Amino acid sequence: MREMITAVYADEDGNILDAPGMQGMGRTGRENILLKPEDLIPLPESADLMLLPDHLAVGCAADGEVMPISGLAVAAILPAGYTRLYLPAYERAEEAERLPLYGYTAVVVYKDELYCAAVYTDENDKWDPVHYNTKELKNLVKRTKKDLPGNRIVEQVGGCSLKWHCCTAQNLFYRRWECGIPTSPVCNANCFGCISLQPAECCPSPQERIKFRPTPEEIAEVGVYHLSVAPDGIISFGQGCEGEPSLAADNIAAGIKLIRAKTDKGQINMNSNVGWTEGVKKIVDAGLDSLRVSIISAREEGYDAYYRASYHLENVKDSIRYALEHGVYVSLNLLYFPGFNDREEELAAWQEFFRELPVQMIQVRNLNIDPDAFLDIMPEPQGKAVGTRTFIETLHKEFPQLVIGSFSHYVEE
Repeated sequence: MREMITAVYADEDGNILDAPGMQGMGRTGRENILLKPEDLIPLPESADLMLLPDHLAVGCAADGEVMPISGLAVAAILPAGYTRLYLPAYERAEEAERLPLYGYTAVVVYKDELYCAAVYTDENDKWDPVHYNTKELKNLVKRTKKDLPGNRIVEQVGGCSLKWHCCTAQNLFYRRWECGIPTSPVCNANCFGCISLQPAECCPSPQERIKFRPTPEEIAEVGVYHLSVAPDGIISFGQGCEGEPSLAADNIAAGIKLIRAKTDKGQINMNSNVGWTEGVKKIVDAGLDSLRVSIISAREEGYDAYYRASYHLENVKDSIRYALEHGVYVSLNLLYFPGFNDREEELAAWQEFFRELPVQMIQVRNLNIDPDAFLDIMPEPQGKAVGTRTFIETLHKEFPQLVIGSFSHYVEE
């Protein structure tokens, strides 16, 4: 007989307890299902546990009845590199407020330890939390501010590093790997789960958007500073503390040209929704090396429901096509939600998408969102959810050249 997977809950003092006799469950879309051992991995050391206010934990009794437990639901918040398979199972109270923007993952007790419903999708020690928020960070920020006095980008990412603990911001001060250069205070989309700008009545944003437009000279100063010394150096436009970088195309393109006039080291990347194709073309033509495209669906209905943008999916495809034709390494930042992306109709649309546009990589990212609020705005399912593992395996089988991971990879020449 296999060891039982047991539901967990939090008591009124915040203690996390197991519920003997209640089988642990997860959720895909709106459906609660029993978890199996193959769905689980030990809870990563760097994961966090979060209680869900006004959301009762749910388990399955011995007689098969699915029922709430008299305690709050508990979720795991996973470090980068892990893709969740199931959401937490819960029963939401009518008065419950929208949950903050986190990637909620089912957590249970198995073999007397905490386990979560996830799979490890990418090994990349560079993003291990142990490398960040170290005791010397404040002094490193001061050092760079002294090296580049008056540069507003440095001031911005210094705040992002110390207040919001952004890893790509911190890499500028650690002089290594991928660092963000925010450029655009505006956006051409109104993403439902935007992490830098949310309505006042909604959940708080986990980052603060820039309020200025960096000049080409400010961009180049930071870019040359980083790429000249950083091992596996990458500078990235389009980080969490800004809007859409292609809307700053003139300044970015001019900045790239100034950078490449000083150094040919490292990689220049942009994270973008690529909805404004003319701006993307300017940046590609200036010497962009890699492009990571934020996307949630290969179907217009799903794409438009989430991005609520001034452009459409066909514009995104036009930009990707142009980038591929001009030798840019293109990856998709796939915002992933169990029970949505893995629906049969979504998978079929992705297969058609990759036949048309042979991008090199998918970076699977757990969508940080309140599950119910997200499903309320998205199209109703037409087919069943095939499961996250099947979704990934199907794409791997048809497109073996497609790298499926979680991080931007340094592109070797």
